[in-house]
Amino acid sequence: MSAAPHIPENDPLPTTPEDLFEILQEIDIEYEIHHHAPIFTVEEGEPLKAAIPGLHCRNLFLRDKKKSMYLVVAANETAIDLKKLQDLIGSARLSFGSAERLWTHLGIRPGSVCPFCAVNDKDHQVEVILDGYMMQSEIVNYHPLDNAMTISLTPRDLLKFLDYTGHVPRILDLSAAAPD
Repeated sequence: MSAAPHIPENDPLPTTPEDLFEILQEIDIEYEIHHHAPIFTVEEGEPLKAAIPGLHCRNLFLRDKKKSMYLVVAANETAIDLKKLQDLIGSARLSFGSAERLWTHLGIRPGSVCPFCAVNDKDHQVEVILDGYMMQSEIVNYHPLDNAMTISLTPRDLLKFLDYTGHVPRILDLSAAAPD
């Protein structure tokens, strides 16, 4: 019998939001912080759209049958069918990654997944996939490793951050993975 997976409820994050803000300042990325109640779903975040300008985004941590891992970052309104997405990215049998795998590879708990988690993927085992529609926005919004905050920045600065982490994202038209 195997032991239950360890999902660290109280363990400190390997990179805190404050650490992230220091990195963003170090690499000259401008951002705006918005504090709010914790948000766990896109639906819970809907009321923030009126208060926080820019495109609001969501993140999917996925794994395929070959154990490849993906962090898909898309506009909230971009509908994604996993079967179509797997064809689009050249994968097979995509499914959501476990909370344990999320912690192990991206150093984050469910509900706070964001593109900034890439800073914890030191071995570059997670491929970052960005929504082309999202990348055309003037301002994009993500949790900064904490779902009780949102930060706003430009897509160009998001790419600058990912470059800092050593990740080369694929920018794809994720509308091609929309459900029928």
